[in-house]
Amino acid sequence: MPCLKITLAYDGSNYAGWQVQPESHGPTVQGEVAAALKRLTGEEITPVAAGRTDAGVHARGQVISFSTRARIPVERWPLALNSVLPADIAALEAVEVAPDFHARYCARRKWYRYTIYNNRVPDVFCRRYSWHLRQPLDVAAMARAAAYLQGCHDFRSFCAAGSPVRHFERQVQQASVSQNGPFIYFDVIADGFLYHMVRIMVGTLVEIGRRRLVPEAIPAILAARSREKAGPTAPARGLCLERVEY
Repeated sequence: MPCLKITLAYDGSNYAGWQVQPESHGPTVQGEVAAALKRLTGEEITPVAAGRTDAGVHARGQVISFSTRARIPVERWPLALNSVLPADIAALEAVEVAPDFHARYCARRKWYRYTIYNNRVPDVFCRRYSWHLRQPLDVAAMARAAAYLQGCHDFRSFCAAGSPVRHFERQVQQASVSQNGPFIYFDVIADGFLYHMVRIMVGTLVEIGRRRLVPEAIPAILAARSREKAGPTAPARGLCLERVEY
């Protein structure tokens, strides 16, 4: 059977994350895509994603893979899927790949962006896609702190407690903070991410932006390998999976 690689964008506001849960926790993106695939093909297909985004997290460049017997031409797949997907999920691109391609295990690196709206007055049109913070933040200090996150580290301090992973080491190729008017962006590119890793990074950087911590605290937080040493977990709504590279 042909194996397809499809790029998706979705607004995660109304979903309990990507993955279908053993117990019902509300609709999931995976569940909606599987239902759409069944309507198109008549097959029970479980699409695999590059990143299992959490509840409320968005994506501009999520990648999924699956095999199918359907004879839909590959270039027609986005149009066909979009005709049966809900309005907050869209198929952007489809290509046929090797039978052993796996959206998650073949991924080389992923790029996440977290958006903060830093202004005294909230923007009602940004509230679903950013964390609104009224207090002015020291963006320069946040940028200095982000640089300490780059490299190969044990990120246990930036992982939700109780996460069932075998090891906590990840390679972060880029971690940077930038600003455009009231918008502050944290961009991080890595070979993989732990549960809540980006959101805990953001919560810690905000503590530095509020001058409750200094940028030089990051190496000590990493070395502690303790979730208690890092900052709070930032809200899911500001996080977006921007791109996956293979």
